[in-house]
Amino acid sequence: MIFRLVLFAISMVVTAEGFSQGYPTRPVRVINPFPAGGPVDVVARPLLERLRQELDQPFIMENRPGGGTVIGSEAVAKSTPDGYTLLVTASQHSINPAIYPKLPYDTVKDFAPIAPIAHGPFVLVVHPSVPAQDVKQLIAYAKSAPGKINFGSASSGSGFHMAGEMFKLLAGVNIIHVPYKGGAPATTAVLAGEVQIVFSSPTTVLSHVQAGKLRLLGVTTLNRSSLIPDVPAMSESLPGFDVVTWYGMLAPAGTPKDIVEKISQSVDKIVNGAEFRELMKKVGLEPAGGTSGQFGIRISSEITKWTRIAKESGAKVD
Repeated sequence: MIFRLVLFAISMVVTAEGFSQGYPTRPVRVINPFPAGGPVDVVARPLLERLRQELDQPFIMENRPGGGTVIGSEAVAKSTPDGYTLLVTASQHSINPAIYPKLPYDTVKDFAPIAPIAHGPFVLVVHPSVPAQDVKQLIAYAKSAPGKINFGSASSGSGFHMAGEMFKLLAGVNIIHVPYKGGAPATTAVLAGEVQIVFSSPTTVLSHVQAGKLRLLGVTTLNRSSLIPDVPAMSESLPGFDVVTWYGMLAPAGTPKDIVEKISQSVDKIVNGAEFRELMKKVGLEPAGGTSGQFGIRISSEITKWTRIAKESGAKVD
């Protein structure tokens, strides 16, 4: 009896180690919890095409938006953990646990991180009517008019919204959040002077900055961005300010580790290639690269950070 149990245990180890040998043998479904045509599409589609070439099977994107990425993420969390249903998502994934009172999945326990894909800064822009040429002047201006300055965002609970909440906390200012239904309406609002401040993606607003319609005050990453190196990091005036938008791939928890590692190694190889780097540069991002373990640590760290920011600021989904 004991001998049989030992043989069974050995066979299970051998089987587990061999899951990735033939993987994938059929098309892989990759759920994107954002609407079609958004930043995740821009980042993920060239990656998935290169994964098809690397692993010799189609990686087919399926957009399943709704609920601030919750609907698509839940579908992956509750799918069979066999490597044939994956999630490609963004930093919203680590914000949601902080702003939703209850999620239909555990953001850490129900997913197996595969790899980061790309990352980049947000930028802080103001309407030209704002009498501030830099972040310090903006803080002084906001303190002189508490409750009278508005900042717009793509939606409640978005990365842009939470960047504004972090700014409020660290700067000690009282500015009013005005959510819109997407980044484009928020940009239109700041161009019209309906709101005075917006955190946004560089590619969305830089043309308006160059045309003199908006003023760029800083990037949100801890250090200056290599993509726009002449623009100060907000942390230079506001120590500790650090907001990064990231994109990455995850699988359902329980997916065999060797499958996760096989995909992770392929993703890392692709994103570190010169061709992918150039593609990301065009959309204001940098390839991330890294292991599944490093990606998991980053997600957990960001959940902790945004939970603290949400608690201290009172930020929530409207």
